[in-house]
Formats: sequence, C-alpha cells, structure tokens
Amino acid sequence: MNGSTASGVDWDAVGKALPLLLEGFRVTLLATVLGTLVAAVLGLAVAIAGRAPSRFVTVPVRVLTEFVRSTPLLVQLVGAAALFPSVEPLTTGIVVLGIHYAAYTSEVYRAGIDSVPKGQWEACRALSLTPRRTWQAVILPQAVRNVLPALGNYAISMFKETPFLAVITVQEMVFEARKYGADHFAYTEAFTLAGLIFLIASCPTSLLMRKLEKRLGH
Repeated sequence: MNGSTASGVDWDAVGKALPLLLEGFRVTLLATVLGTLVAAVLGLAVAIAGRAPSRFVTVPVRVLTEFVRSTPLLVQLVGAAALFPSVEPLTTGIVVLGIHYAAYTSEVYRAGIDSVPKGQWEACRALSLTPRRTWQAVILPQAVRNVLPALGNYAISMFKETPFLAVITVQEMVFEARKYGADHFAYTEAFTLAGLIFLIASCPTSLLMRKLEKRLGH
C-alpha cells in the first residue's frame, strides 16, 4: 500500500523525493550565487569599457553584448558545452549564466553611472583625481547604490532560469525531479515539489528586493 490519498498525491513519493530535490536545490543555489557574482563583476567591466574613449574598445564590446542578448540562453549553454566538452558541466553553466546576465547588468550599471550628476565628475577633475580614484571613490559607490534593486531582480531571474542547466546534464533541482519522476513514475509529485521549493525560495527574495527598491528610492 502506498501513501496516496483521495487527492491522488503519493506522499511516500514526496517524502522520498524531497532529499534528492534539496540536494539539487543546493546545486541550483550554487549556480545562482556564483553566476550572479560573475554577472555583477563582468557587467560592471563591460559598462566601464563601453565608456572608453577608443572605438577599438567600445565597438567590439557593443557587438559582443548585443550578440549575447540576441542569443537564447539555451543555445549558449549547448554551444558552450559542445565547444568545451572537457569542462565540468556545472562550471560551464555558471560561466554561461554569468556572461548571459552580464550583458543585461551592464546596461543596469550604465544607467546607474549616467545617473550620477555631472557635477560629481567635474568636482573630481577640479580636485585632479586620477580616473581610477574617481571611479573607486566617487562614481561607483553612487552608481551601485542606485542599481542594487535591479541587480537583485536579475539574480532572481537567473535563479528561475537554472532549470536550463539540465540540458547540459547539471544535476540541479529540475534535473533531479525529472530523474526521480522517471525512476518512480511520480512526475506530478516530483515537479510539484520542485515548483514549491522554487516558490518558497524566490518569493521572500522578491519581496526583499521591492522593499530595498522603495527604501533606496526615498
């Protein structure tokens, strides 16, 4: 006798699937955190490079950014896995996620940098600050503060797109749900449980980002 109820839910399957899905969630969370770090750092570098005085820098950066934005994440994952078959799938997934979202966070950073009043730039020049000191001490602290909520929203979006990593055999949560469903004929329980875990993890973060956005907006 299984643990099914009148609703048709096999609670025994839910209990057995939960540890596997939580292990998959650990991989999902790791990919999200590291991918977000890559996107944040690389996106900032792209935004700064896009303001370089030389077209030999700005044009290639713009072309590459538009290429990444115009290509589906799924295609990028499969292409990267095919080009670098010896690299661990999780590493490939993290790097691709980071590069994909860096193309979007770079625009967020650009908007944040543009929001810094021109008087701040002029004051730095009047004080004879070096470009490096100007960026580190004056521009970036103000720009990053302005874009933190948007960066947080992209992190949430990345979290919700980690199931794409399953196509390159990364054993994240949806991969584990599909595997358990196939092995035990319990797709409904496995995928419903995975969806609930996604919901429980993402909703509080979304609310936190909204609160942060309202606080920084005042």
